[in-house]
Amino acid sequence: EGQGEVAVTTNLGDSPCEIELSSLVPPDGLPRATFLFPNGEVSVKEKKLDEGEKILSVNGIVKSHILNGVCTALYNDNMMNIKYRYKDDELSFIPSLTLPSNSLSFAFKRQLTPSDKFSFSYRYHFDTNYWSAVYKQKASKHVKWKAGYGSDERLGWASVWVGDAGGKTKEAPLKTKVQLMIKVPQNNIRNSTVVFRVKKRWDF
Repeated sequence: EGQGEVAVTTNLGDSPCEIELSSLVPPDGLPRATFLFPNGEVSVKEKKLDEGEKILSVNGIVKSHILNGVCTALYNDNMMNIKYRYKDDELSFIPSLTLPSNSLSFAFKRQLTPSDKFSFSYRYHFDTNYWSAVYKQKASKHVKWKAGYGSDERLGWASVWVGDAGGKTKEAPLKTKVQLMIKVPQNNIRNSTVVFRVKKRWDF
């Protein structure tokens, strides 16, 4: 059985705002109504719960440029996520807050040199307090290694990739990347594992 979607959009006078009504074909309930404005959009649609009950679900997103970065507020099914992203050629900083769970996180990345990069992320949720750190170095065109630690699994790891990831599209099928990784649990070093991966592209 085929299924599609039809949508009708109308402008609100001379303003940059629009209203869009969309529905599945054949219809499967009320149409979705979306209000679009320059910095985001808000939509209302019918949602079917597991028990079979239908409710109206409100979703929305708003973006704004603040302090040389972008602040995004995303609302989805009674949950709000507020994220700020700042990025330049050397630094990336992304704090995030989720409500009403009060889950806080932030990510930090710093390009130390053209071939060295350090990244750090932190997550807080009630009684949990997780963080992770990763250091990357591109030793040469064909060799890149990483090392990191994650507090949630209490696991340290190091890996090396060998293979040229660059090159033109026509050359991509000829290239292969090989990874060798070692994982070391903090509480049981004897359970260390070694992982071997191969990435190869074929065109048919």
